[in-house]
Amino acid sequence: MSETFKTASADPLAARGSLDADAVRAAYRRWAGVYDAVFGAISAPARRAAVAAVNQAQGTDVLEVGVGTGLALPLYLREKRITGIDLSAEMLDRARIRVRQQNLTNVDHLLELDAEDTGFETGRFDIAVAMFVASVVPNPRKLAEELRRVVRPGGTILFVNHFAADGGPVAWVERAMAPASRALGWHPDFAIDRLIAPDEAVGLTARPMRPFGLFRLVSMVNAAPA
Repeated sequence: MSETFKTASADPLAARGSLDADAVRAAYRRWAGVYDAVFGAISAPARRAAVAAVNQAQGTDVLEVGVGTGLALPLYLREKRITGIDLSAEMLDRARIRVRQQNLTNVDHLLELDAEDTGFETGRFDIAVAMFVASVVPNPRKLAEELRRVVRPGGTILFVNHFAADGGPVAWVERAMAPASRALGWHPDFAIDRLIAPDEAVGLTARPMRPFGLFRLVSMVNAAPA
């Protein structure tokens, strides 16, 4: 990997347990109406970078995990066929409105599904992207395992998320944003090895995104099963 992150051994949330699916639904039910206004701008640079990476990746069948209100949907190339999933029915309703209003004919499905157990067939997608999701799901490792299952060998898996910094200005921003982050179920001190085990990190790239390097775009090629 190209950067060093805080590990779970130093992560106080590791011992607290994670949000369950009902808590995630409740958090986003409260925020669905104002999510775009409150979080859309600060997440925009990372979102654009992630979709640019999807657009450059080989293959056409794309799974967007945590599609939310569909902020990323207009950014995909039309030759990419998009399936979006989310736990929040309220967020998905807004995504469907966006698809209709902007005539996004390459969006094939918007489904209310659990990212840790999607039910899709193995190898169904060429690319999977999970933006601002990893620190919200109850079991981040299970999320990563499910994406490796549903993406074909040699396909691309992308994560955009905040990963805890060891110190410096980003750590200060983490503390300042903590109240708003926790309102959405985000863990501002989320450690990357809660998502991806060190022995799975070979070949990963991670680069900071504006603003302040608060988010990272993590990319990996899905290895063929042993």
